[in-house]
Amino acid sequence: MLPYDFEESIGYWLVGAHNAYLSAVQRELAPHGITLRQAQVLGWLAAAGPLSQRDLAERMLIEPPNLVGVLDRMEQAGLVERRACDEDRRKKWVHPLPAAQETWRKIATCGRRVRKQAVEGLSATDAQQLRDLLNRVRENLSSTPAVR
Repeated sequence: MLPYDFEESIGYWLVGAHNAYLSAVQRELAPHGITLRQAQVLGWLAAAGPLSQRDLAERMLIEPPNLVGVLDRMEQAGLVERRACDEDRRKKWVHPLPAAQETWRKIATCGRRVRKQAVEGLSATDAQQLRDLLNRVRENLSSTPAVR
């Protein structure tokens, strides 16, 4: 066994909280027949508008080939469509379709329930401080060059 001070690792804390959050989201979405990946696709499209498949996969932190099956199923369900880029026919843009509105409404409702559960027992000040601290961590990691 390789020793490591996990309890002192911010990465360990973040991953543990992240995994618990995603599990709660999955439990909320499952009765609606919505997968976490489908929710992520529609979430990024709601936040950023139509995206290329590559950009969408990058934002979802998955490899582009792993996104293809998700998009295939979402197209079959009438939630999204892929359109060729005018400048580069190899590039595909993912667009939400009108049928995605109802699915997105369900996802957003589930997300709000999980968000409420996640901050249960925290004061409004605590929740704001958590948000501020996590934003600072993200900024620190985004602006710092990788150590080699």
